[in-house]
Amino acid sequence: MTVLVFDSGLGGLSVLREARILMPGHRFVYVADDAAFPYGDWEAEALVERMMEVFEDLVTRFEPSMIIVACNTASTIILPHLRSRFDFPVVGTVPAIKLAAELTASGHISVLATPGTVQRDYTRSLISEFASTVNVRLVGAEKMAGLAEHFMLTGETDTEAVKSEIEDCFVDQYGARTDVVVLACTHYPFLTNVYRRLAPWPVDWLNPAEAIARHAKSLLPDGDQPVKPIQDLAHFTGGKPDVLRQRLLSGFGLAIADAH
Repeated sequence: MTVLVFDSGLGGLSVLREARILMPGHRFVYVADDAAFPYGDWEAEALVERMMEVFEDLVTRFEPSMIIVACNTASTIILPHLRSRFDFPVVGTVPAIKLAAELTASGHISVLATPGTVQRDYTRSLISEFASTVNVRLVGAEKMAGLAEHFMLTGETDTEAVKSEIEDCFVDQYGARTDVVVLACTHYPFLTNVYRRLAPWPVDWLNPAEAIARHAKSLLPDGDQPVKPIQDLAHFTGGKPDVLRQRLLSGFGLAIADAH
């Protein structure tokens, strides 16, 4: 079976990594819609139209048995469209607000996300349903996805820029401090060690990748899977990736899919 893992850029590799551990017998195709990156800058209607065109092509080409949308911004708007169009499982990525509300001891949690995810009604409905009894701060990080990709490719970190992006996550009110921060973009976990170093006090940084992979596995048929006979692939909508991206993908065991 082929599992398609989709993101606007490289952040979805955090989900791919966990999914391959749990589903080693499946073939994976990682897709980066880099031609449209970053998604946080798009209007919802235009982004839905864009993604549906891309998915039509991807499904025809790779014939997946499942799609994992490893992008919070995309998931907040595209999932109903994909599920009504295709007859195989579609797994989304949503902010781990419910888990954060269960974990907090102080009653203060923050959601670090792209501006697009922060603005979506879906995000606010999660807060209303699962976190109505705690204080939730939504923090739109305009540059973080790009900072994370730069770190993934080069190992370099602009610590001042990262600090500026995360500082609004921390609330100290009447002696109660933020103690959980939801990483509501699959790019963000790659900088977790940097966040820990820059944070004014320790918090739990929630990475949803493992939970997404577990849910995906639960939707596939039971039984042992044979060792996959072919290599996992990576496809970029913007054309052949540059040398730095090729090197990163090679480290993840991915071959570049042939252009067509």
